[in-house]
Amino acid sequence: MRDQFGRTIDYLRISVTDKCNLRCTYCMPVEGLDWIPRDEFLTYEEITSVVRQMADVGLRRIRLTGGEPLVRRDLPDLVHLLAGVPGIEDIALSTNAILLPQFGRELRDAGVRRLNVSLDTLRRERFRDMARRPERFFDATLEGIAEAERLGFAPLKINTVLMRGLNDDEVESFAEITKMRPWHVRFIELMPTGDNLHLSDRFLSTDSVLERLRRIGDLRPAQGPMGNGPATYFRFDGAPGSVGVITPLSHNYCDRCNRMRLTAEGKLRTCLFGTHEVDLKGPLRSGGDVMQAVRRALREKPEKHLLQIGSAKGSGGLRALSQVGG
Repeated sequence: MRDQFGRTIDYLRISVTDKCNLRCTYCMPVEGLDWIPRDEFLTYEEITSVVRQMADVGLRRIRLTGGEPLVRRDLPDLVHLLAGVPGIEDIALSTNAILLPQFGRELRDAGVRRLNVSLDTLRRERFRDMARRPERFFDATLEGIAEAERLGFAPLKINTVLMRGLNDDEVESFAEITKMRPWHVRFIELMPTGDNLHLSDRFLSTDSVLERLRRIGDLRPAQGPMGNGPATYFRFDGAPGSVGVITPLSHNYCDRCNRMRLTAEGKLRTCLFGTHEVDLKGPLRSGGDVMQAVRRALREKPEKHLLQIGSAKGSGGLRALSQVGG
């Protein structure tokens, strides 16, 4: 699959739900959103049908996202279906890890090998304020990460959204972990949406973060762990883990975009922050040509996003990141 700019698209991020058991300040309003009705979600069989048809023309890698994907019932059943699609080489999962002790073994047995875990602070009381949930949820997240390590998920990536004055004083602490454990910590620049503009003055460029980290050790450019994302990686000498930066605002990486996103209600979004999307649920349920819609999406995929700090104009109409799984 190639888009109109010649980029090869072989990666699909699939949002299975818009719901989450956290309310992180940058991702979802505390009161939640107008949830998608259950009968509007794509079924697991419908998701598998889309993947099977796209795999015939080059789809190779899948990531399951949410909201929090593990709050959708029987998620390992979907993984099992997807793992059986010829051509699919890699199934990964983005999660906050809270439910991993319950579902981790089933997910691994079904075919998930790699995890991205969201963790924005190493402090229990700060987690309460940032995730807007009791501190026991922080303990559950750490238990989930420990279970992921025990089960052998690798590489294990930790996603940390940076916010000036809220968690940027923990940058060095996160980085120090990579010297001791095989965690790949990725610092992500804050991305504006309609409901997080109150955080605009919290934006922090990852350039300044790397400058700080070079003061605590010899930080060298490194080959990143297996994956499909846009992170640029670095490593301290002798460290089992690495430090990555994801820079949607300070250093645009759209020229090497290899992905599209399937929303929980069956829209194929060609850019996380674009307004362009194509309906797949309609042809799926009416017996129409799904691949005709996919080909149209490829032809119309935009060259780049238009994000701007302090403005929702470039966010593609998103109120919250939880709507499309990031």
